[in-house]
Amino acid sequence: MLRSAMSTMLPQSSIPLFTTVSAFRQWRNIARRDGKSVGYVPTMGALHEGHLSLVRQSLEENDLTVASIFVNPAQFAPHEDLATYPRTLPRDLELLESTANHKPVAVFLPTVQEMYPSGIDQDTAAQRGTFVEVKGYGEQMEGKSRPTFFRGVATVVTKLFNIIEPTNAYFGQKDIQQCIVLKRLVHDLHLSHPDAAHLHIVPTARDPIDNLALSSRNAYLSEEGRKVAPVLYAALTLAQEACLQGLPKNVCIERAAQLIQETASTSPLASDIKLDYIEINDSDTLAPWDSNQCYAPSTTTRPVIISGALWVGKTRLIDNVLLGPLENIGV
Repeated sequence: MLRSAMSTMLPQSSIPLFTTVSAFRQWRNIARRDGKSVGYVPTMGALHEGHLSLVRQSLEENDLTVASIFVNPAQFAPHEDLATYPRTLPRDLELLESTANHKPVAVFLPTVQEMYPSGIDQDTAAQRGTFVEVKGYGEQMEGKSRPTFFRGVATVVTKLFNIIEPTNAYFGQKDIQQCIVLKRLVHDLHLSHPDAAHLHIVPTARDPIDNLALSSRNAYLSEEGRKVAPVLYAALTLAQEACLQGLPKNVCIERAAQLIQETASTSPLASDIKLDYIEINDSDTLAPWDSNQCYAPSTTTRPVIISGALWVGKTRLIDNVLLGPLENIGV
């Protein structure tokens, strides 16, 4: 079993763990020599059922599966929660072991220095080295609230794809804009591992009782906050229903926002519940709809995205629903 020199600092695991690019590439070269397909699930740790559903799909569709755990500083603005982001490596490895159930899985656990040899600063003005941007796809939706986020995502995923060289890669629909940005990235940069057709978007994993989208940041929610959190999905679903009725965008969004406002008014957390945005966007260009635009399935060739972000206390939740099939999103 190949291990990096830092393996003695890591929790014990039956899964091969790699902390350096060179050590991982030895493992990857053996897989290539043996003609093995490699599925890949990138994560920032604090694993939950959403991550594990991606791992299970990769296990079903590939000879080998790799998960990475790396909290990427480049996608956190200076005021965001990099220092407090949940880090639960021992539990993460236990979950991966039980999910793999003796099937071939490896974990890539790089350090910040390994991923950013030139160093990294959360202030983009102070950054040095190579960074990747996908112009025109990272400024809308999440990008309005987190203007440096997709630059950080595109940069780290480009690095990870170059290291892992996956046959297939798996991402969750909850981060739909990220998925579209990355599909555009691999298409425009002519990546072969994976190419755009092998970057798979998997439906959002939800709580079976109240449909809250599973997220590592849900761990931040208080008991009262957890009761309120599902309203975001309920509001987006209400906007989806209004769109299907042929109502214009502004009415659809107004109905969704009103539901959130009504829910907030009855919660002890009323003053801490703040809607960031609800938006309706084309999934091909990510351009927002005009305020009076209506859904016309007969003329819509790509799915339409209805997405939103909601603050519940200090926890920022995101979610989305689609008009049209998920499998039709692509480049």
